[in-house]
Amino acid sequence: MSDRETMPSAAAPEKPGSAPALPAPALEIASGYAFTGPALDLGALMWDGKCLADAQIRVPLPMLNRHGLVAGATGTGKTKTLQLIAEQLSAQGVPVFLADIKGDLSGISAPGKPGEKISGRAAEVHQEWTPTGFPAEFYALGGLGHGIPVRATITSFGPVLLAKVLQLNQTQEQSLGLIFHYADTKGLELVDLKDLRAVVAFLTSDEGKAELKNIGGLSTATAGVILRSLTAFEAQGMGDFFGEPEFDTAEFLRTAQDGRGMVSVLELAAVQDKPQLFSTFLMWLLADLFHDLPEVGDADKPKLVFFFDEAHLLFNDASKAFLDSITQTVRLIRSKGVGVFFVTQTPKDVPADVLAQLGNRVQHALRAFTPDDQKALKATVKTFPNSGYDLEELLTGLGTGEAVVTVLSEKGAPTPVAATRLRAPESLMAPVEATALQQAVTSSPLYDRYAQAVDRESAYEKLQRPQAGKGPDEVRGKGPDEVRPEPKRAEQRRRPKQEEDRSMAEQVMGSGMFKSLARSIGTQIGREITRSVFGTARRRR
Repeated sequence: MSDRETMPSAAAPEKPGSAPALPAPALEIASGYAFTGPALDLGALMWDGKCLADAQIRVPLPMLNRHGLVAGATGTGKTKTLQLIAEQLSAQGVPVFLADIKGDLSGISAPGKPGEKISGRAAEVHQEWTPTGFPAEFYALGGLGHGIPVRATITSFGPVLLAKVLQLNQTQEQSLGLIFHYADTKGLELVDLKDLRAVVAFLTSDEGKAELKNIGGLSTATAGVILRSLTAFEAQGMGDFFGEPEFDTAEFLRTAQDGRGMVSVLELAAVQDKPQLFSTFLMWLLADLFHDLPEVGDADKPKLVFFFDEAHLLFNDASKAFLDSITQTVRLIRSKGVGVFFVTQTPKDVPADVLAQLGNRVQHALRAFTPDDQKALKATVKTFPNSGYDLEELLTGLGTGEAVVTVLSEKGAPTPVAATRLRAPESLMAPVEATALQQAVTSSPLYDRYAQAVDRESAYEKLQRPQAGKGPDEVRGKGPDEVRPEPKRAEQRRRPKQEEDRSMAEQVMGSGMFKSLARSIGTQIGREITRSVFGTARRRR
């Protein structure tokens, strides 16, 4: 035990008919969680091997945009903890984003199943457990899975994130940045992989080499590496992640008709063996939100809480520039009302500059079987504030569904470290049946908006114009406001007959994918491409 345990441990005298008084150290801890405003209930305090149900451990709702960490060894209950937090956020009208890597979070949409373990846990922590399902939307990267397809255009994804996906080195990443710069300035929209390949091929051709001459040029060897990486990437079936309609991350900010926050579940089971891809794609979603949302300051509750599962994959082999961009995004997105929770095994998986911004901590058990495990354990203990527990002993002895908690109080100060027996989620702690999942997806109002991929005219088609008798000046040498896309042939449009009978204005404004496509069209009058954190692209009027 630590030096704080020298405090008196005798219970105060009990009044007849009152609940047993808490030991003095436990009372001090419990007082740190006695919030007056809205809060999420995590569980009950554990002290000296006992669960003290009258000492509830909570986290203030307004502090959930100050970010957090859910950590612990495999099998210790991290997934159920984020399910518990997500449920209560939804119940209080806060939308939630969940990355579902193992495929078992779809159950949040269905009521849980009662049982002895559930009732026993609820009784231990004084939880009024009621089976409850929560409003949910289900998504899948590029449609690889049951969910609504989530796509990004190459232009929007940007060179920094794409370089990480393609595992390019620093020199190759810089060359990729030049390629994007050229495409941006010439109004060559990079919608999918074939567009990027076409631009790279053009810039290494006899006709195109001079285009980058004054800003460094593009070597044939580097272009070859990029093209081979793109080919290998597409051969793995990853090309479907890029295209249109591009997903609008504002969809994550919706609430249900009953006022509860929508839980957006991104199914990643089909790509869990592609960690570089899905972790980087998650970062694109977060960066896109960062660019679009206005500043809100300190709000009564977050606009969105974003759970970033398997977070260590994002930081593995990341360049300094990439890490700096993550740090900047996490630091600044708080003021836009978004909270980010990183979910991983140990705090050492997260860079120090990012970890320093994670004020809410739920640390499940750690194992110490090897020397490396011992180092990770000691490093984890050092990341906590002063504690009344022997944390090294406690963290290796926690059971499933138990954790060490410290959060930010309503005044923004860290609460005392509290060993906590966590509440049980009220939704189903298992996947829903595939038929029910598919029905939920196809009945969603978003399904028609994003389900069908669209291949409109972009860089690939524009660069074919010289071969079709067009002048090269129609492609090159003009800014994005000067290049006008030609209308597609009738056979390329493939519009239903009823759409052809409507006016052009009705077709455009009435289309479910109008907003998504409008964000991607960089050659419209009055729009230009701007790039910010991670080099991701936004359009501005």
